[in-house]
Amino acid sequence: MTTRVIIVDDQAMVRAGFAALLAAQSDIDVVGEAPDGAQGVELSRRTHPDVVLMDVRMPQMDGLEAARRLLDPPPGVTHRPKVLMLTTFDVDDYVYEALRAGASGFLLKDAPPSDLIAAVRVVAAGEALLAPSVTRRLIADFAQQRPATRKKPALRLNGLTERETEVLSLVARGQSNSEIAQTLVLAEQTVKTHVSRMLTKLDLRDRAQAVVFAYESGLVTPGDH
Repeated sequence: MTTRVIIVDDQAMVRAGFAALLAAQSDIDVVGEAPDGAQGVELSRRTHPDVVLMDVRMPQMDGLEAARRLLDPPPGVTHRPKVLMLTTFDVDDYVYEALRAGASGFLLKDAPPSDLIAAVRVVAAGEALLAPSVTRRLIADFAQQRPATRKKPALRLNGLTERETEVLSLVARGQSNSEIAQTLVLAEQTVKTHVSRMLTKLDLRDRAQAVVFAYESGLVTPGDH
């Protein structure tokens, strides 16, 4: 099955480089490029990609607003692609808000080419790109910096079983299903079931939103390991 991708970045050379790299993969099809968020949203609604590689800082409309429009579309628009944010250290302040908006994760622009290819495949498969230790550290930092934005959703945790709560806390720490299985001494398929039930009970879209929820509810606090 081929993954359809569009690349939204205001730097033409970045778009060209990423497009060439991804197009060389037999299972990835680059179906378009756009130089800003507004054009990226329009292109996505025309081409219906599976994954949108979205730069954070762009003219006209930044990646954060574009992600919001793609992931919370107006009535009548049913297509919701996965959004993978592209960022550099100097704009990481946007990442937490991007995850709250529903982005499936983020990738540093200077990551190795193999990481970009793997990231597209991971996000296309429905997983959140939250495993790297840098991601765990940054999400914790953002949660700590924004106590005023918390909506205290702790009561929603009451609907989870003890095991589902354990799984949520480990997801929030950036563990994959296989890592959670090892930690809790469970079969990986059992972990997948717990993750699915936890997401359904909390009405969360994916693991990325689960991470945000875990911090905002206070289940996990910055600095937890």
